[in-house]
Amino acid sequence: MPDGTVPEKVSFLRELCRRLLKRKSAVLALVVCLAYILTALFAEGYSLWCTSNRTEPVYQQGNLAERFQPPCREHWLGTDYLGRDVLTRAVFASRTAVKVGVIASLISALVGVSLGIIAGYYGGRTDHVVVWIYSTFASMPSLLFILAFALLVSKGFLYPPLEKGFAFIAGLLRTEPGMLAVYLGIGLTGWVALCRVVRAETMKLRERQYVLAAKTLGQSDLMILFKHILPNLAHLIIVYFTMRFAFAVMTEVIVSYLGLGVQFEPSWGVMIADGQERLWRGIWWEVGGATAFMFVLVLALNMLGDALRDALDPRLRV
Repeated sequence: MPDGTVPEKVSFLRELCRRLLKRKSAVLALVVCLAYILTALFAEGYSLWCTSNRTEPVYQQGNLAERFQPPCREHWLGTDYLGRDVLTRAVFASRTAVKVGVIASLISALVGVSLGIIAGYYGGRTDHVVVWIYSTFASMPSLLFILAFALLVSKGFLYPPLEKGFAFIAGLLRTEPGMLAVYLGIGLTGWVALCRVVRAETMKLRERQYVLAAKTLGQSDLMILFKHILPNLAHLIIVYFTMRFAFAVMTEVIVSYLGLGVQFEPSWGVMIADGQERLWRGIWWEVGGATAFMFVLVLALNMLGDALRDALDPRLRV
């Protein structure tokens, strides 16, 4: 039996790589996403090093004598109102974007898959309760919920013990309490679509012959869910993760633009908010640089999500 299992997995991985490599756009999107992730990892390590050595990060260093310089050889994307290099800040803002995308998408995927697979498999009252829960969340205005949650945390309106808990978790994740609220807000409002899809697919899968056979053989529900049903939902989860990643990045930019997200770290939303006041003077490079970096990442994520959907769809593996 083990001899027959390994080749199947290797074959699937090879088929997945073959399908992705056939599309040049998918390869390019994957390279771009990896570049952003590696940049974010470097920025996280550099920030940790600066904190431990009590050194001012390079993206915070400015020169008032060089304020509002247009793009030139020394500053490829010009400088901002404090004389800081716009390109450097835009690059290091990738850390904020990737972190919020990963954490918020993981929260959404965990909640959506857990509730969807339980509702679809057990049905009955369990299904009714889950449907009521996701219907309630679907009726909530997501952006307003995220903004209100971030406002409560960042402005100190939480119950003191809860506020200390937020501060502790934010310290572990090396972020600000307000940004932790953004992570949770995006994650807790973005699981509904995945939950609906997972629930519907689980209802189909629970009637398959191999699932019925596993029940007849006395396998536990937990074993059936993890061994027979969850692997057949992997393609949906992966595609949803990439799509939710892009949405989380754009949402963080909006929240930071409104002043309720990042406060002390570089963010594309903060850069756009700072630069918009001077657009009428022809100082466009701060807004342009932040928008371009965000656009490239979101476009790459959407292209990669489409490619993964085609490559991972079980109906297209034959």
